[in-house]
Amino acid sequence: MGAIALASLLNRHGELSCKAGEISTDDPLAPQRPHFTPRAKRVIYLFMHGGPSHVDLFDPKPELEQYSGQPLPESFGKVMTRRNVARNPLLAPLRPFHPRGDSGVEISDFLPHLAQCADELCVLRGCHGDSVNHPQSVYQMNTGSILMGKPSLGSWVSYGLGSENRNMPAFAVLPDPGGGVKGGPPAWGNGFLPATYQGTTMRPGKNPVLNLQPQISPSRQSRALALLQELNRAHVEARDFDAELTARVNSYELAFRMQATAPQLVDLSQETRETLQLYGVDQPATAEFGTRCLLARRMVEAGVRFVQLYSGNTNGWDAHQSIEKNHSAYCRKTDKPVAGLLKDLRRRGLLEDTLVIWGGEFGRMPMSEQGTGRDHNPWGYTVWMAGGGVKGGITHGATDTIGLRAMEGKVHVHDLHATILHLLGLDHELLTYFHNGRDERLTDVAGNVVQEILA
Repeated sequence: MGAIALASLLNRHGELSCKAGEISTDDPLAPQRPHFTPRAKRVIYLFMHGGPSHVDLFDPKPELEQYSGQPLPESFGKVMTRRNVARNPLLAPLRPFHPRGDSGVEISDFLPHLAQCADELCVLRGCHGDSVNHPQSVYQMNTGSILMGKPSLGSWVSYGLGSENRNMPAFAVLPDPGGGVKGGPPAWGNGFLPATYQGTTMRPGKNPVLNLQPQISPSRQSRALALLQELNRAHVEARDFDAELTARVNSYELAFRMQATAPQLVDLSQETRETLQLYGVDQPATAEFGTRCLLARRMVEAGVRFVQLYSGNTNGWDAHQSIEKNHSAYCRKTDKPVAGLLKDLRRRGLLEDTLVIWGGEFGRMPMSEQGTGRDHNPWGYTVWMAGGGVKGGITHGATDTIGLRAMEGKVHVHDLHATILHLLGLDHELLTYFHNGRDERLTDVAGNVVQEILA
């Protein structure tokens, strides 16, 4: 009995943990050793669904302002038909840019609160992907592939590192209450990885997970679950520890533990008035997203490994018409909460080992659409990161003179994913899962760590 107790304690402290990517049959979410010393222990991924405009937010283009109203020069190649080029001339950035902070990183007036955090930001201006459509690009930014059915970034991180809190999921998702993303829940799905590693959808309020509250007395539930656990274990053992069965058993057990933990986690009455104001929870425009940003901080503080927030309903930042109206609304909702999150993480000593990521599935064209909007642009756009081992107050890479294509310091989605895993202590070439006769990985057969941005 003493040996059993010792083994349990050692496992909780990581002494008996698996190497990254090795699944424990008894507990697939047990803490696992990374491949090397990590810079970051956890991730908060702020996904701006719909495609925010880099040339209006983070990538200033004086030439675009100079030649606004003129057709796209022929030197930029055929990206539109001749008729559309004439009908959709270049559109100047809608708000002025200014150098911010001690670093001088230029940020648009669309984001006055985030501009105060410029010295924390590592702005990647040379990002690019492979699809011009929303669902495929959402999948690629989340799973590395334009095809549906691959494991998400959060699932790979959970698979590689396990969980820091056995009473909470390793991977939590806070979707926009206005509607789902284009492509749907597969964006945070487990794909071919065991179901244990899929994202758990959580919501603000008294019921963070649907159907979580028990309908019987605690003592009766405890006896019923003890019997159920015994029967489930026997069922799994008789079937050679089938991964799907094991995942279902583990999900039931996690749900039981979450019944006590999750409601406390989403109870914001424990926060000070100053903290609520910092996130904008006290203001109508920012209350909803501010609440989710505050929940994300509480989750990573409680040991959740990977938290993903979505801003934008089914259309979100997709400003085909009136980018001024669209981005004004979404920046108003998110600017103060995101800045509040960075400030709060910094003052609590969490930002140093928490990686914060901000970006959408692509950017937007320098040309106008329908006079006042912009179309999709996967060839060049911006993603920024903060904390978690990246340099703050820098820009890396660049698009061309009008913001159409990534030209310098190019960062493909595979490179972005390789870098995120590297910061978490995971080698993207070694984090694999054998599926259909092949060692699969998040970055497929590509991806390079962006060494230049590492602190």
